[in-house]
Amino acid sequence: MLSMTQPFGKIKRHLLFTSFSWVFCLLLAGSFAAQAAAPEDSSRENAVVRAVRKVGPAVVNIASEVALGARPTPFSGLPMDPFFENFFSDFFDSQPEHHRKRSSLGSGVIIDGRRGFILTNSHVIEKAGTITVVLQDEREFAAQIVGADPDSDLAVLRIRSDHPLPSATMGKSDDLMIGETIIAIGNPFGFSHTITTGVISALNRSFRTDERTFNEFIQLDASINPGNSGGPLLNINGELIGINTAIYAKAQGIGFAIPIDKARRIVSDLITHGEVVRPWIGIRVQDLEKTMGAYLGIEKGKGVMIRDVMPKSPAAQAGLEAGDVLLELGRRPISDSDDFRQALRDFVVGDPIPVTLWRGEGKLNLRLAGTSFPESRSLELVEWLLGVRVADPAAIRRSNRGAAAGGVAITEVRPGSFLARIGVKPGDIIRQLDDTPIRDVKGFSEAVARFHDKSSLVLLLQRGDQGYYIPVKL
Repeated sequence: MLSMTQPFGKIKRHLLFTSFSWVFCLLLAGSFAAQAAAPEDSSRENAVVRAVRKVGPAVVNIASEVALGARPTPFSGLPMDPFFENFFSDFFDSQPEHHRKRSSLGSGVIIDGRRGFILTNSHVIEKAGTITVVLQDEREFAAQIVGADPDSDLAVLRIRSDHPLPSATMGKSDDLMIGETIIAIGNPFGFSHTITTGVISALNRSFRTDERTFNEFIQLDASINPGNSGGPLLNINGELIGINTAIYAKAQGIGFAIPIDKARRIVSDLITHGEVVRPWIGIRVQDLEKTMGAYLGIEKGKGVMIRDVMPKSPAAQAGLEAGDVLLELGRRPISDSDDFRQALRDFVVGDPIPVTLWRGEGKLNLRLAGTSFPESRSLELVEWLLGVRVADPAAIRRSNRGAAAGGVAITEVRPGSFLARIGVKPGDIIRQLDDTPIRDVKGFSEAVARFHDKSSLVLLLQRGDQGYYIPVKL
């Protein structure tokens, strides 16, 4: 305690020291209070935290249930690719009791909060019965399938809410950099909203499975586990750059995602048409024989030969010719006819399709404008592909009892065609195209339009009282 006999300077210094001490304590307490009240200002908050906070509410958990032994769903007849089997084995109840249900878990991301559209993988809902979507705030919604595309492994669901839902902002994937930080959000093993981070390891990855080839994948080292499928892949700004889709079963710590630029085109078709409308270009190809490739000076294992170009098709209009060797479609090298069909599936109607050809003694670069196949040209396509003309069978019903059951009658067979070589004759009836029954010419035209891009078809051909299944390679 100070006495009045002490010098005035000492008293003043003591009072100043005390005042500064109180001010310092008040400032320190205010700082702690501010940090507690506003954690977003913490120095520990980095770009990953901000991205997760931004997109997290738009990430959903998808549960699909089906009663064992119940009536099959529209998807139950589709075989599941072995590549995806491990995503479901952990979630299926192996007990054989008839009354049990099995539930498969996956992830999804809301891409349109106003309309309730959710983007996920097609294999997540491939064998789904009732689909339930659970949001981060634990609200549950019944979901409807808008469309699914197994070729790209993408699907769109829809939920309905009285209020706008949170949604992710789509970024772009054409400028991704190897080594840049990425964030994956999903529901692995049923644990909701699990965050993993890593870097982009590689771009434009392709790999084969027993059933199909997958292309243009983003490879990442972020941990991806069962249940992550369908969840978002984000850049450091919290923008959607991909959809996590699978783990490569033969390796550890390798995950893959579908680039959002590719997904955006697929989503547009699924929402508009319920399916992906593949472009039609109007060519048939065959694998390039080794001797022919060597004669032309083309490297072994490169290119496919164009067998035919349909008149007035996009390929014909772009200048492609029979005998050209197709080396690249888009950015992808083509080594066989399977590569060609897979590469074409990466495009949708309206996409420009660059092609690289070998003609004569050098390369030629052209650009196609893929269009939707015009149903009005279905019968022309049948004549071009199969070498037959068809008509309503009414004119020959009197001589063919089976015609009364429907189908289309073959009226002309082109000499030298495959069907001519195996003995197909005018008067034979096409009753079925793959698994689609044919009732009349209109139904036949619709079926051909749907199957125009297939590599082979199975015809159910009837002659008299006998039916024959005939596989035809196109």
